[in-house]
Amino acid sequence: MHGRYVQVSHPGGPFEIVERDVPDPGASQVRIKIQACGICHGDSITKDGLFPGIQYPRVPGHEVAGVMDIVGKNVTRWKPGQRVAVGWHGGHCGHCNSCRLGDFVLCVNAQVPGISYDGGYADYMIVPPEALVHIPDDISVTEAAPMMCAGITTFNALRNSGARPGDVVAILGIGGLGHLGIQFSNKMGFKTIAIGRGKEKEQMVKELGAIQYIDSTEQNVAEELLKYGGGNDNDNSNGKGAKVILATVPSSKAMSSALEGLAVNGKLFVIGASNEPIEIPPLLLLSGRRSVVGWPSGSSIDSQDTLSFAINSGVRSVNEVIPLERVSEA
Repeated sequence: MHGRYVQVSHPGGPFEIVERDVPDPGASQVRIKIQACGICHGDSITKDGLFPGIQYPRVPGHEVAGVMDIVGKNVTRWKPGQRVAVGWHGGHCGHCNSCRLGDFVLCVNAQVPGISYDGGYADYMIVPPEALVHIPDDISVTEAAPMMCAGITTFNALRNSGARPGDVVAILGIGGLGHLGIQFSNKMGFKTIAIGRGKEKEQMVKELGAIQYIDSTEQNVAEELLKYGGGNDNDNSNGKGAKVILATVPSSKAMSSALEGLAVNGKLFVIGASNEPIEIPPLLLLSGRRSVVGWPSGSSIDSQDTLSFAINSGVRSVNEVIPLERVSEA
């Protein structure tokens, strides 16, 4: 049997659509017939060779949804025909200290689809069963796929942020992660403020659930955030600012400019990847017990929780569906 695979043959090389023999899974693996794969900025890691040790040619893609095709003889929980998904967490060793603590996403031998092994820009892929997520009937594969990275990363960060219903939560960046973060924040009961670039996004973010929009090209983000907080937005006493700023943008400069908008005990949750340093005045942290926290996506059970919450609350990604043949354009 043959299948289509979109591979990168070397770091910085173009996407190549090739026909390959479809491999059978090993005894402790499964094969998925892929029906949808989201496009994530993280796919540039494979495209541009940004991680050491990637073996080429490699097929990118880690927001995968489809149908179970074949299961290995040692796999007992999963059966052919089930709808399944796979995200950034693509497998773990089970014996390092992180795994022994149940912190599988930070396994020292962690696997990532599209980086450690061939990912979802293809007709079929092979994965270990610990990476699998069941897709309920109430959500389509095109809706489920982006939840495997953009969805879980925003949902899991917010539910571990310490924010409580009624707290001010700011979503910094209105892209693939940000537009889901606004919805999750709103459905969790937070007073949600969206921060983006340009007036044209204001109507959209309010439709997604934001109570206010800050245009960083025209307004001082920190000053605007300090207008909100506590139980009375007209009260200018202490307690103003965001309990949490969820930084989805890959821009350290944007994160730095928002920091002074944190409330006392506020946290900047960093989920947007950047190699540039964030500038943090130590006095800002000391004077209000503020903190900066990084949050990687989560394991397969966190993805399962993300799908469940999204289905129950009505959170959905805004998608443009593009066929595999137009991968370079996409």
